[in-house]
Amino acid sequence: MALSVESLKNLDLTLLAQRLGKLCTTYQVEVSAAESCTGGGIASAITAVPGSSAYFSTGYVTYSNAAKSRLLGVPEEMLESQGAVSEAVVKAMVAGACRESGADLAVAVSGVAGPGGGSDEKPVGTVWLGWGGVNAQQAECLHFPGDRQAVREQTVRQGITRLIVALDKH
Repeated sequence: MALSVESLKNLDLTLLAQRLGKLCTTYQVEVSAAESCTGGGIASAITAVPGSSAYFSTGYVTYSNAAKSRLLGVPEEMLESQGAVSEAVVKAMVAGACRESGADLAVAVSGVAGPGGGSDEKPVGTVWLGWGGVNAQQAECLHFPGDRQAVREQTVRQGITRLIVALDKH
């Protein structure tokens, strides 16, 4: 039975990271993370697992638009026209993370964690999550309740979950 986001929702973050590690090892896949609103939380969770250096070598914290462009190759025009919290940008972040790190699979997040910075179009708790490889990416817009810490924690969990589900379909 294939894993789903729903089937993983109650697992502890450590167990999620361990499951990701087992899948990466089984399929000999290297993963990377390109993070904005989580500030390295996904990379931290993955590397908390002993032996993670076998499948995780690079994480990018690209909090500013300039960093997204400089480190991941996200076009400045895209950032200006779409905004950092957008489907196009997280897909470009995924592709850039894989291209620059040599990873097979990456996850990218950009969102409004709060308490400020939200708008009617993108209120606090809005997060775009992307995953995939250099040539194909998927993305989803999520809306998380709670304060800044809660939004960031939920985003980390969902980012790792998307990598697990993608690898389970491998």
